[in-house]
Amino acid sequence: MKIKTTVSALCLAVAAVTFAGTACAAKIGVSMPTQSLQRWNQDGSNMKAMLEQSGHTVDLQYAGDNDIPTQVNQIENMIASDVDVLVVASIDGSALTEVLKGAKDKSIPVIAYDRLIMNSDAVSYYATFDNTKVGRLQGQYIADALDLANQKGPFNVELFTGPTDDNNVNFFWGGAMEVLKPYIDNGTLVVKSGQTEKEQCATLNWNLEEAQKRMENLISSVAYGPEDTPLVAVLCQNDALACGVANALLATGYDASNMPVITGQDCDKPAVKNIVRGYQSMSVFKDTRTLAAQVVKMVNSITKGETVEVNDTTTYNNGTGVIPSFLCEPVACTKDNYKELLIESGYYSEDDL
Repeated sequence: MKIKTTVSALCLAVAAVTFAGTACAAKIGVSMPTQSLQRWNQDGSNMKAMLEQSGHTVDLQYAGDNDIPTQVNQIENMIASDVDVLVVASIDGSALTEVLKGAKDKSIPVIAYDRLIMNSDAVSYYATFDNTKVGRLQGQYIADALDLANQKGPFNVELFTGPTDDNNVNFFWGGAMEVLKPYIDNGTLVVKSGQTEKEQCATLNWNLEEAQKRMENLISSVAYGPEDTPLVAVLCQNDALACGVANALLATGYDASNMPVITGQDCDKPAVKNIVRGYQSMSVFKDTRTLAAQVVKMVNSITKGETVEVNDTTTYNNGTGVIPSFLCEPVACTKDNYKELLIESGYYSEDDL
């Protein structure tokens, strides 16, 4: 499915004299939330390189360490400098409504990157991974590892997700709960802490230390431990949470021989190392090269006045209407396939891991 976009008369004129497949060179503003997580560094550098390869000028900026006022100020400056397209990975999907009115007033197309920007009619397109599938992959991994379809349990589990101001959390959590909630409801899975609501399991800014602190509190309050109350699985919806949980469990006496099933997302280097060591069970691989490449294709189509490829026009409503979206496919990464997915594909080198 494709949707028509608008383009400036100047760009159309330039596009008319360039050969097929060449984008109209433009100034692209790229706003990323933080450099404190490996994945955003990779997203930013991948996209900048690909956009420059297409002939564009790129203003790439990171908003400190998830600092909303910094991101708002950076976007405001990009709009003032008359960028031709804005690509924004928001810190808080609801915090950009006002600043993006400036983009709307100047007819600057806005692509929401990975996280949907809420309550703004300035958003033209959304590029992300199939985030419901991310959650399903995590939930199904736990279900398969514990053979929940055939076992009665009870199995003790705990649940960790990201901040509620990240719209993706709704999809990660929803996908995982599609798989796990029936087993929680029938008692096969038991959450000893009683913390089964998304808000109770939320972790500010996907912060590793916050996840570790919460896991330490759960260990203390529930008496989880290899010799005490057995904990058999922890749903962690990204790798920072998984590493924080693993740190807390390792300090309690768990090791590779008795570590609970722990899920993750992003295939960050520390997490992949933990998978190899047996401290983490899986991570959902979202190849940021694929997502960055898709956004570059969107930008090139916009600047050439062509139709922009999307594959979802029903799922992502940001409060002003459904945003035409392109969803890339996530894949489960484990000790069995990490070399094929990450090393043989060139995503990492052997030395990285």
